[in-house]
Amino acid sequence: MIRELWNLFALFFKIGLFTFGGGYAMLPLLKAELVNKRRFVNEQELLDLYSIGQCTPGIIAINVATFIGYRQKGVCGAIITTLGMVLPSLVIIVLIASVLQNFADNRYVAYAFAGIRICVAALIADVLFDLTRKNIQNWQNTLIFIGALVLLVGLSLSAVWIVIIAGMTALIFSEVRRRRK
Repeated sequence: MIRELWNLFALFFKIGLFTFGGGYAMLPLLKAELVNKRRFVNEQELLDLYSIGQCTPGIIAINVATFIGYRQKGVCGAIITTLGMVLPSLVIIVLIASVLQNFADNRYVAYAFAGIRICVAALIADVLFDLTRKNIQNWQNTLIFIGALVLLVGLSLSAVWIVIIAGMTALIFSEVRRRRK
């Protein structure tokens, strides 16, 4: 049990350490580690956990880590994965904050951060295209996608409301399909 908890901690520590840009930027690494390599969840389950993480208070990536930890080893697993995900950021933030004033105006540091931001955008775009391709398979899903996009971009509606509306719409569509059969 201790060894399994340590492995969970090390896994999420690594994910937290090597991911920049927040919860969405972690999707490629989470998918690689949790879906492809360790098979803790499948792609759909990871998306479901991300959706729940989006709707619950707190940081999405930490919520997902907590869910996975709980699924693997109960409350102890949830605590361990959460600590593993948070600890690298905490240490890095403390270190950066202690030296940032010395390098804030350095143009090379600014260039490096600009490159990192572009890389994170590319990682997010890759996951977005992959998830879109795999999940928009009929006209109902296409309609939900377009509606969510309009609500998000056009009306700047909160992501929480968009997820709730999309879930309700999918329930209505499934009920209509069920009644037609």
